[in-house]
Amino acid sequence: MKAEDVTDPRYGCRPTERPISEYLRLGVVNLDKPRGPTSHEVSSWIKNILNVKKAGHGGTLDPGVSGVLPVAIDDATKVTMALQPAGKEYICLMVLHKDVPEERLIEVLREFTGEIYQVPPVRAAVKRRVRKRRIYYIEPIEIEGRNVLMRVGCEAGTYMRKLCHDIGEALGCGAHMQELRRTKTGPFREEDSVKLHDLVDAYAFWRESGDESWLRKAILPVEAAVAHLPKIVIKDGAVDALCHGASLAAPGVLSVDSGISQGSLVAIMTLKGELVELARATMTTEQILETERGIVARPERVIMRPGTYPREWKR
Repeated sequence: MKAEDVTDPRYGCRPTERPISEYLRLGVVNLDKPRGPTSHEVSSWIKNILNVKKAGHGGTLDPGVSGVLPVAIDDATKVTMALQPAGKEYICLMVLHKDVPEERLIEVLREFTGEIYQVPPVRAAVKRRVRKRRIYYIEPIEIEGRNVLMRVGCEAGTYMRKLCHDIGEALGCGAHMQELRRTKTGPFREEDSVKLHDLVDAYAFWRESGDESWLRKAILPVEAAVAHLPKIVIKDGAVDALCHGASLAAPGVLSVDSGISQGSLVAIMTLKGELVELARATMTTEQILETERGIVARPERVIMRPGTYPREWKR
């Protein structure tokens, strides 16, 4: 805690209490993507289902892959930059090409935990150069003959098909990925996801009967998309300047999360828990707490509209 202050109830509101039109404009759907369509197609469907201007996803899933696909709506699409580099978790079915002793398989899986080197597949949308990626964990769920069902936590940009191939090479038997499902993307989890038909029904309930409750369950406030980011809470009086693109100065800061380093992507929040913007820290947590002057963060994406809070700055 750097300083104490109170928030004026006349301006802004808690994210869950936004009027439904504003709630939609600043909403994120934690979608359970089906196998078949592309991530872009699914985003387009959501745009049409909700009758909104924009919808954008936070991390591509191949057509044949199902699972967690966060889709942001209208103004919330600005936060997808915070989701794309976030960590991922998958449930993967890997098929070995020859029989391998279980002890040897588990030993090799352990060897692939940590920093690995990958060359993207031939059909990848990026240049085929060696890149480092981190595997946080590989947990075998079930091993039945040559079929290996496993849970993998990894850095964004990890190619699971290539990981299975490389594990097969290390085992000396060959292997391929048979099926894949994403269970986590940053703060979004499979158990909290909704299906497309849930979204269709929720929107229909609201339009036909005025019942907002199902829509508010199916769509999350934009703040859910930055739950994994370190946060800086600011005074009401500093909000509008940031909405107009100003950098955050030290006197406007009330509290700051630990672990912020120079260059970290941070979420700038109001006392009511509203996301004002995404910004790049210019100081560490310790420096922000100690300093009384200077710029502590520069804007990356402004989310809140100007005029939400009163102007208390001079041009």
